[in-house]
Amino acid sequence: MMMNASDLFGAFERLNVLVLGDVMLDRYLTGAVNRISPEAPVPVVHLQHTDNRLGGAANVALNIKALGATPFLCTVVGQDENGRLFTDLLPENKLTAAGIVQSAERITTVKTRIIAQNQHLLRLDREVEFDLTDQETALLLSSAKRILDENTIHIILFQDYNKGVLTQNVIQEMIAEAQKRGIPTAVDPKKKNFWAYQGVTLFKPNLKEIQQQVEFLVQPNAGSLEKTADFIFEKLKNQYTLITLSDKGLYLRDAHRQLLVPTQPRTIADVCGAGDTVISIAALCLALNIELQDMALLANLAGGQVCEKVGVVPVDKKQLEQEFIHWRKD
Repeated sequence: MMMNASDLFGAFERLNVLVLGDVMLDRYLTGAVNRISPEAPVPVVHLQHTDNRLGGAANVALNIKALGATPFLCTVVGQDENGRLFTDLLPENKLTAAGIVQSAERITTVKTRIIAQNQHLLRLDREVEFDLTDQETALLLSSAKRILDENTIHIILFQDYNKGVLTQNVIQEMIAEAQKRGIPTAVDPKKKNFWAYQGVTLFKPNLKEIQQQVEFLVQPNAGSLEKTADFIFEKLKNQYTLITLSDKGLYLRDAHRQLLVPTQPRTIADVCGAGDTVISIAALCLALNIELQDMALLANLAGGQVCEKVGVVPVDKKQLEQEFIHWRKD
């Protein structure tokens, strides 16, 4: 469907999105470096600020919210201090906690980044990666289906970080539920259950991820990417394949055509969270059934935009609309 820019961005506000996957706290310890430690050849950071942000699938929910749509986040976090911090951040960011399951059997994932002079010095990860228990799975699926029963959901988005929430059972159960209800699905996959998303509508790996899953060389050119998309279609029976290519842009393919869209000139500050933003805008476009070229352009512009900012941040809707109008070829 072809829309003008204002109608398209206005249409986002009518969408409800179920976001299912691994969440985390993105913690930023920001300071200044003025000297090297006498104890070891490492910088001494004078800590000035600590910031906790919603990350992982929760950052996808923030992107969905920033674009005007309504996200419903479903996940499992720990019954720990970081889990409390996570749930406290939800209302602060105008997100509902209705789909959050808390478990005493897990810890809440935290990625701590130490930053000085706008440069990442170190990242510390506190996490578990084992699959949900049967009880946790039942609670998560019950929560997700309750949201589907009580709301008109226009698309289900799986955000996989291999932290154990998106097990094969959860993936297959929710794709089957979506198909039964006629709801499209989109996924940003990771290594462990990469090929578990049979029947998903839109499949979005990055170049590195898909290269790790196939035995042939994948290059960022139309011929190689077409071969790769054919392989994915054969494996998953999906309708759309979107492959992000880092500084080379992105590739988008459906049953009838393919597009290879280069990046626009940017001043890159930080690539963290770009994939979250790309899958968010692609999912909304899929829910609206908009033209392939508009989906590709918007996803490409949105991913590039957040790379201009330090840390994991959601997309700026107003800026995205202005850039879309500028670059769109009507």
